[in-house]
Parts: sequence; structure tokens; C-alpha cells
Amino acid sequence: MIQRIQSVYLFLVALLSAVLLLGVYQKNWGLVFEGTSLMVVLAESTFTLIVAIGSLFWYRNRQHQFVLNRLNLIAQLFLLGFFVYRSLNLSGGAQAPEKGVGMLIPIFSIVFLVLANRAIKKDEDLVKSADRLR
Repeated sequence: MIQRIQSVYLFLVALLSAVLLLGVYQKNWGLVFEGTSLMVVLAESTFTLIVAIGSLFWYRNRQHQFVLNRLNLIAQLFLLGFFVYRSLNLSGGAQAPEKGVGMLIPIFSIVFLVLANRAIKKDEDLVKSADRLR
């Protein structure tokens, strides 16, 4: 499991999702939410964490791992869109303290998910080419 590069990428995605969950929960990194938006962000970051960990431990079935990564990618894009929408609706322009570095976490997660899917696709192609030689 650990010898595959996509496992490292998925571990980084899970780590970033956990950091985002803790940052939103503790209201650090300039991510200040209240009411319904706090619940949406907490639920979405918890979902992405669970899917990333599930995909990490589902290393024997590459097709399901690929699909789970796609689902996590969509969830991360939704979370990034929510952060951008929220930051554009805050008053104070670029000087607002609520706009923080926490918005970058979904971007890094998306990059790592794309890299993991690319590595899974390479593994799948390698297995198909080895099956063809038999």
C-alpha cells in the first residue's frame, strides 16, 4: 500500500482535510463562518476526510479508488466554490481579516487528487498491458 505514490497523495489529501476541519472548527486561518455556513463547511470537510481515508485503504480495487477520488474531487471543488463565494461576499475587500490562507487547502487537495488519479490510471494501464502479454 505505502509503496504506491497514489497512497502518499491520498494521505496528503486526508491530512489537508483534517487540517481544514480543525481550522474551521477552531476558527483559525481566517476562515470565520457562523450559522448555516459553518455547518456546511464542517459537513463538507468531514465528508472529504472520510472519503480520502476510505480511498486510501481501498488500494486493492483501483477502479473503486478512482471513483472515490473523483467524488472527493467534486466535493473539494464544491468546497472551494463555497469559500470563493463566501470571500467575495465579505465586506472590506482584500483587507478583511476573515479572508485567510485556509482557502488554499482545497486547491492543494484538488492537485493531489488529480495526481493520485493519474498514478492510479498508470497502474491500471500497467496491469492491463501485463494481462495482454499472458
